[in-house]
Amino acid sequence: MQEWLVTFRSDSPAGVPARYRWLPLALAVAALLSACGKGKPEAEAARPVIASPVQLADGQTQQPYPGEVHARYEMPLSFRIGGQLVARQAHLGDTVKKGQVLAQLDDADAARSQTSAAAALEAAEHRLTFATQLRDRDEAQAKQNLISQLQLDQTHDAYASARAARDQAKQQLALAQNQSRYTSLVADRDGSITSEQADVGQVVAAGQPVFGFAWSGDRDVFLDVPEDRLAGISVGQPATVTLLALPGKAFAGHVRDIAPAADPQSRTYRIKLAIDQPDEHLRLGMTAQVSLASSNTAHGVRLPATALFHQGEKPAVWVVRPNDGTLELRPVSVLRYGERDVLVGEGLHAGERVVMQGVHTVSAGEKVQPIAPPHPEDAPL
Repeated sequence: MQEWLVTFRSDSPAGVPARYRWLPLALAVAALLSACGKGKPEAEAARPVIASPVQLADGQTQQPYPGEVHARYEMPLSFRIGGQLVARQAHLGDTVKKGQVLAQLDDADAARSQTSAAAALEAAEHRLTFATQLRDRDEAQAKQNLISQLQLDQTHDAYASARAARDQAKQQLALAQNQSRYTSLVADRDGSITSEQADVGQVVAAGQPVFGFAWSGDRDVFLDVPEDRLAGISVGQPATVTLLALPGKAFAGHVRDIAPAADPQSRTYRIKLAIDQPDEHLRLGMTAQVSLASSNTAHGVRLPATALFHQGEKPAVWVVRPNDGTLELRPVSVLRYGERDVLVGEGLHAGERVVMQGVHTVSAGEKVQPIAPPHPEDAPL
């Protein structure tokens, strides 16, 4: 150091006063001390993460499904006989009462058939009257041994045949009368016309649909469920139904029927949900949102699937320590895996903050600042 100072003095330019010749050395020492002072670490900044406090929930989580309102009983209405449609008294959307005539076929042929059957019955009754008189006469003569037993047997046979022919004619007349009545299509229940499938002047066959008909009263909601959710649905399972047309109103219901086989094209299963207390506001075809209560009744903490991480081969979540705001990787037990959520049984307590998104970008011991999701659709379940 002394050698360096000597050299520094000897190299000093001439004409500089001695009291200023130490100034470069002082500046160099000050710069060196300033550089040493910058080596102290600054305080670590908290990293923002999407984290929210968890709440206890039971296994009866709600699974939303889209559905459509239907009548409990829907069927086509058709004539029992064929003929030409000559009148149609009901139209699409009409509400009809039991016994109301909806359509009419040409009844000319049915009327002729009924007249012919009535004439055949009258003739059969005349033959039966004659056979009865003949039987009574032959029985009286047989008692006096005036006729043979063979002749008496033949008389009894003729009487039995005449009586059978009379009974047959009666049935033919009743059938003809029914055929005549079948020319009128009558509503057998109160309900609504949901479709028109035949026009006036058209010749329809027996059983060909003329109207679509929905009974009044009970209402169902039809929904299609994928096969991976079918295991959690059972007959009698409670549900809640909301409708886009009736905001703020909910209807209680239960699963009434589950299709035994999947639809061959969509590969979904048709579920029929019965509305417990339907009212007049439930119109056919309304769009419904159905929430089914899960059959799993275990209690735990419900988290979005994006919050689940791992610790080795076990599931885990990132928990924000309340004392210092650092992260802790905590193993948990999962009771149920859903499509968008998981039900955690052990490892968490109500009120603890858990990282809901970005679990693969944080590390243990990292200081974080919990924030709310930036978008409403990203909020935890």
